[in-house]
Amino acid sequence: MDLPLNAEVRCTDGVAGHSTCLILNPTTSEITHFVVETKGLLGIEFLVPVAEIRESAPHTIQLRCTLHQLFLMEPFLRAEYSNFYSLPSVYGPGEFMPWPYMMSADEPDTLPFDEEQMPLNELGIHRGARVEAIDGRVGRVDEFLIDQANNQITHLVLREGHLWGQKDVTIPVAAIARIEEDVVYLKLDKQRVKSLPAIPVHG
Repeated sequence: MDLPLNAEVRCTDGVAGHSTCLILNPTTSEITHFVVETKGLLGIEFLVPVAEIRESAPHTIQLRCTLHQLFLMEPFLRAEYSNFYSLPSVYGPGEFMPWPYMMSADEPDTLPFDEEQMPLNELGIHRGARVEAIDGRVGRVDEFLIDQANNQITHLVLREGHLWGQKDVTIPVAAIARIEEDVVYLKLDKQRVKSLPAIPVHG
């Protein structure tokens, strides 16, 4: 099953938005959730279990739930507040923070920021996550292929923005050395990645 990033996500009663992040267990290579950002200027991101996926293709993900059920799921971002004076300064003496970061005496000494609600011991792969070969960057993650029986990654796919550009590059999970936050490290060099056989990606 394809599990793409930046794909259109549809509920049973309409288009919900698009996928922005995949959540995985780095120890088992199991995809547990993905993130859906809803449509509109104030799109909200929701954490969706992969069990809610009915079917998927390289550009679309169809869910089993309704739009209303999606909006009842756990938000992926939660507003947190940091003490303004505890933030590291990137300005020198006599320099000031420009709008919208400047504060008046009437404003509280805290700044809001969004914190991702990542399940315990798991990490996220966002759209555009880097793929690094032994000898340098080869592209970015477009999607993962997963085994529907256990939701484990079988391959990752570089569809656009990679070094060769003329074909999908499909990399088996055995060639992945490790996955960190938004970076996938391979056991292969660039030449070996280029020579990998193409594997058809089915919906």
